Amino acid sequence: MKAKVVVLGNEKGGTGKSTLAMHLIVTWLREGKKVATLDLDGRQGTLSRYLENRKSFAQKNGVTLPMPDHIRIQNVSNEILFLRSQLERLGNDYDVIVLDTPGADTALTLEALFQADTLLTPINDSLLDLDVLGLVDGETMRIKGPSHYAERVWSVRQKRNLMKKGPLNWIVTRNRLSPFKNKNRQTIDELLGGLSERVHFKVAGGITERVIFRELFLKGLTMMDLRENGLHMPLSMSNIAARQEVRALAHSVL
Repeated sequence: MKAKVVVLGNEKGGTGKSTLAMHLIVTWLREGKKVATLDLDGRQGTLSRYLENRKSFAQKNGVTLPMPDHIRIQNVSNEILFLRSQLERLGNDYDVIVLDTPGADTALTLEALFQADTLLTPINDSLLDLDVLGLVDGETMRIKGPSHYAERVWSVRQKRNLMKKGPLNWIVTRNRLSPFKNKNRQTIDELLGGLSERVHFKVAGGITERVIFRELFLKGLTMMDLRENGLHMPLSMSNIAARQEVRALAHSVL
């Protein structure tokens, strides 16, 4: 299989997995890569709704927008077997296969981690989100050890090793970063840096908080679409910086 399987995963909800996934998908599409996507969140299906909004916007406005080949895993008798069959079917025809997972520990999510070449875990810039990865001592503000999600990834790595599947590349990125350097940001910097060495993940450049990321959802657009294909939308310095952040992250993942 030539396709790189990229999984957006975090057991905590609300970290922006689907929005980040969409921006990476469009970045890779606009760079000429063939992209397939699978939405593993059968209940919420945010990535699927994002793509539906995108298709609707393109039709209503008479514009052409790059789209991935998309599958939503929903109402199938055996989700794990279905996922495996789809990865096998798509593997030789695409450059990237993106799996968007729900914010929960499920058998399907576990299978996605096992199948991944790269796991991308976005976290909001807070101690609450960091708690999913590592346990922090409130007195000393030092990492006491890995938390439940880091332990889950470790167990998947062990299984992959036994099955001789190869190493899992784990990348953690900070989402909704404050544009200003402050004490909280410095604290997360230090804790995340120390934790990355203990549980073996890379820390990628983060994505700064911007309202426009949320506003674009209803149109199905991303920052990478602005001023493309006849979309003459305002492109501020902040928007240009956001595009550069997304591109940098996309290139660090592949």
